[in-house]
This record gives sequence, C-alpha cells and structure tokens, in this order.
Amino acid sequence: MVRIIMNGCNGHMGQVISDLVSKDENAEIVAGVDLQDTGRYSYPVFTELGACDVKADVMIDFSSAKATDAVLEYCGSRELPLVLCTTGLSQEQLQKVEETAEKTAVLRSANMSLGINTLLKLLQDAAKVLAAAGFDMEIVERHHNLKVDAPSGTALALADSLNEAMDHQYHYVYDRSQKREQRDSKEIGLSAVRGGTIVGEHEVIFAGPDEVIEFKHTAYSKTVFAKGAVEAAKFLKGKAAGMYNMSHVING
Repeated sequence: MVRIIMNGCNGHMGQVISDLVSKDENAEIVAGVDLQDTGRYSYPVFTELGACDVKADVMIDFSSAKATDAVLEYCGSRELPLVLCTTGLSQEQLQKVEETAEKTAVLRSANMSLGINTLLKLLQDAAKVLAAAGFDMEIVERHHNLKVDAPSGTALALADSLNEAMDHQYHYVYDRSQKREQRDSKEIGLSAVRGGTIVGEHEVIFAGPDEVIEFKHTAYSKTVFAKGAVEAAKFLKGKAAGMYNMSHVING
C-alpha cells in the first residue's frame, strides 16, 4: 500500500486521481493540499503545504509552477519522494528539481500516460531502421482550444526520442510557412492543431519512398494521465534519491 499526499487535490487532475485511488486497493491518499478545503474528500486537506504533517510514502504534485518551489523544499527537507506532474517550469526551477533529486527520489515526465511512454521506446527502434533508410519524420499534435503552448511538451519529447535514436543529427522545424525550399533530410517537422475539446492526439509519421508508417496515440480523457501518476507513485515508494522518469516505471 502506497500512502500519497495529493498536492493540488481540488484541481481537475487532483479530483481525477482522488477518485481513481479511492478504487485502488494498493494506494491511499492520506492528505491533500490546496488553497481551500471544499469538504469533498474523506482525507484531510491542508490549505498550506507547510502545515501538512501527515506521514506518507510519496507526494503527487498536479498544481502550478508557482507552487513548485515550495513543493521541492517540502519534499527535499522531508526526504519525501515526489511525482512531479506540474509543467511550465523555468530553467531555475528545473535546476532546483535536480538539486532536490540529490535528497530524495523525484520522478518527472513530460507526459504521465503509460501509452505515450511506451510509444517513446517503440519510436526509437523504428527510427533506427526507418530514418536510417531515408524515411522523413514528421510529428502532428492536436489539443483543445484552451492550450496555449505549441508544440506540446509531449510532441517535443517524441521529437527528442527520435533525435536521440539518431545520435542527435536532426534539427526541428516548427513552421514552414515562411520557407520556400525543399525539405531537409535531417529535419523533424512538428505541427500543432488547436480546436474544440481534443484531450490530446500525437501522430508520428515515417514517410519513405512509396510507403508510410504511422504511430498514433489518442487520449480520450485525462484519466490516462492520472493512471500513470498513480503507477509512478507506487513505483517511487522506497526508491533511493535520484531522478526518475516514466520509462523506469514501464521497465520496472
């Protein structure tokens, strides 16, 4: 049984994770932290992180970058393992993440979906065969109309995975509208679509002579990210200090 502190428990992802864990025999949320206690949970909710004195095995953080410094300080000082799901961190904060990982286990991933992280591994195997044979690589990502960043962090993680497989020989192209020239064979194109309520779609295209191979992941709800975060919490329990990612969870 893993005992979890849920930071950002009143947010959308915090609510999804709370509902998911309530049905999980191997996990329990023992405390929540948010700006206010709405009274919807059976576990205690603290409106200040520093006031949370409940013993736990790991914290899941799905809040905002504004709260990250306090989260890192809290977990580092208590040697409490942290599943860090909050995005949009500054370079200074990313450095603090590394420093915190010297004191306790920290798992951070651009996308918590088990499917996406399995795809990252499959793409490397595909790139070593197909890109090496001259196939062009393109990524198309689609998200809801409220998402402000483009391309998505997941699309960049996919591109990084492809590039890593090819010894970082490629460069990224985000917009071809200002270019009137033939495609460079050493580029990875990234295209972003924003519309409606699309939760998240990522498509990786290997286009070669007379054949196309496509890998696609579609998230139909944010539950996929919640499931990944809970599995990450189970994995991180009792782990030694250091940086971890979802590939560690998948590979056990």
